[in-house]
Amino acid sequence: MLNDFLYEAIFIPKGVAAPPRSIINDPALQVYVDRFGTQPDDRCLVAEADGMVIGAVWTRIMNDYGHLDDQTPSLAISLYPEYRGKGIGTILMKKMLDLLQKDGYHQVSLSVQKENAGAIRLYQKTGFETTYVAPDEYLMVCRLGG
Repeated sequence: MLNDFLYEAIFIPKGVAAPPRSIINDPALQVYVDRFGTQPDDRCLVAEADGMVIGAVWTRIMNDYGHLDDQTPSLAISLYPEYRGKGIGTILMKKMLDLLQKDGYHQVSLSVQKENAGAIRLYQKTGFETTYVAPDEYLMVCRLGG
């Protein structure tokens, strides 16, 4: 299931063809889902509607695009397209941030493409701040209370 949401998490700018689904087999992307649930820092929450999972937010400590350090989990989130823009992502994010704080984490990081304005708004609304600017993306961090 996480492979489906990994694919949905890939930002595709307007006018650009979606990559083939096989792109998720790239090792740089598989780090998000490979053997998920077997590491002590793996966390996942899902959203359901009409009896099916429609979105997921997950974190793990990994060397990914959003890697900050070995104590900070990296976050990924995605929803099926027809469920975006309805506040579901915001709820998922807030619940995951609460869970991470409760579990003793001090911060969480992520990487987001500069062109992905909708995601950037979601991240800023839920407390993420830009800490590093790369040519095509931002590294954002949310500091958790406590």
